[in-house]
Amino acid sequence: MMTINIIDVKLFDYDRHQCIIVTHAVTIHGGRKMKVTKAQAQANRTRIVETASTLFRERGFDGVGVADLMAAAGFTHGGFYKNFGSKVDLMAESAACGTLQTAALLADVDIAEVVRLYLSREHRDGRAVGCTMAALGGDAARQPAVVRATFAEGIERLLTTLNGVDMSMGGMDTEQARALSLSILAQMVGAIVMSRACPDDSSLADEILASCKNEIYASLANHISQHST
Repeated sequence: MMTINIIDVKLFDYDRHQCIIVTHAVTIHGGRKMKVTKAQAQANRTRIVETASTLFRERGFDGVGVADLMAAAGFTHGGFYKNFGSKVDLMAESAACGTLQTAALLADVDIAEVVRLYLSREHRDGRAVGCTMAALGGDAARQPAVVRATFAEGIERLLTTLNGVDMSMGGMDTEQARALSLSILAQMVGAIVMSRACPDDSSLADEILASCKNEIYASLANHISQHST
């Protein structure tokens, strides 16, 4: 048995003036290449999805190609088609991954803290690790139905997360809590989109976040007052 390291030069990073090199370890046993285990295959697929989720949020669906994406994940271009039927399939799966990450971060967090975290400058500037809805919602509107369906599921997932917090206010029924959650989510996503559309050093970028944050807090206070009496 022996292991051969194959060095593959994928592309050149013009910003850093260096080649991006991917090393593949191939284990040979008895003259045959060892098969990848199911666990390793799943781990490889997960790595590709998570890498795609980050890169798509950062650059947009059309801003990164399959070859660059696979290189970033540490795999060859050809390996993509062993895991996905098309780029669209990966777009949908990576979007689901992103919304799951956001929902997990916001779960069991006080609603005021959810608003503060979401409408922070850190979230606004951290597109690659931020909310998929804010980063790719505009792109999704122009994508095939399977991608838009994934975004709809993601919205429902985030609403469920917010509903769990809003219901704790007391006095609201399910329909009222859902309506409030939907309003808050739409305001937060819209605020991030508008703020990111402004130059990074623009005072308007911060003003949008602060204004929407204050309006949501005022709305929450009003709902709490109405439904706690």
